[in-house]
Amino acid sequence: MCPGFSAHGLLMKFRFKAFGLHVFGSTCLFVLALGCLYFGWYRWPGWYLSGALTIVLMMAGIDVVLGPLLTLIIANPGKPRRVLARDISMIVVVQLVAAGYGITTLWHGRPLYYTYSERFLEMVQATDLSNEEIALGQKLNPALAPHWYSLPRWIYAPLPKDEKLSGQIMQSATQGGDDVIQMPRYYRPWEEGSSELRTKLRAVNKMTEIGQKDKEVAAVRMRDLGVTADQPVALPMMGRGKPLVGVIDPATGQIRALIRVD
Repeated sequence: MCPGFSAHGLLMKFRFKAFGLHVFGSTCLFVLALGCLYFGWYRWPGWYLSGALTIVLMMAGIDVVLGPLLTLIIANPGKPRRVLARDISMIVVVQLVAAGYGITTLWHGRPLYYTYSERFLEMVQATDLSNEEIALGQKLNPALAPHWYSLPRWIYAPLPKDEKLSGQIMQSATQGGDDVIQMPRYYRPWEEGSSELRTKLRAVNKMTEIGQKDKEVAAVRMRDLGVTADQPVALPMMGRGKPLVGVIDPATGQIRALIRVD
């Protein structure tokens, strides 16, 4: 056997072993972190409405792909162990920084509420709530106020009955300030909003929040539920990206399905 070929074979065997170990460790960390966030806060429709896929792809690209590939390139049994450990440690540090950034971003953007207010279903993320409003909510409405451990829940967010307060909130919302869905002190249980919600149902064909092609997609998927796009049985559900179509039972106010239109 050619000595050069034998040395090359040993080098590649060493590199692939290091690569495999790195892939295994990186994948375990990736799956553990994302699994906790997904099953805690990002289950449907949170994952879709928050646009979390961009962050996840960045984390996967650096932590599961780039890091192990760099290890495959730099691993060499001929290197002193101290030098090899230093090189791999530098790669791991970069991976941990990327993972930390991604996990922190997903944590701060985690969905806390799915709301009905006025004409829409909307998602409220942790970043949508100011510290001042959280403190007011915990003081005035502790049962529905958020805490660091709070999981997503469906709530009704009506405007206050005081016309002056309602006007101030609506003016704030039109000027880019807080809307009532960002004020936990006004949150009410979901069931209290069902009667009003039923009066605001719309036909998908008349929605202005989605385009014509989206309406056609929604119409096809609604047929599987036994309803048509001409029936007033839906509300748009707003998030960071393209809205979903919430199909709602007009008799009970219960959500039957949240339909993607892309």
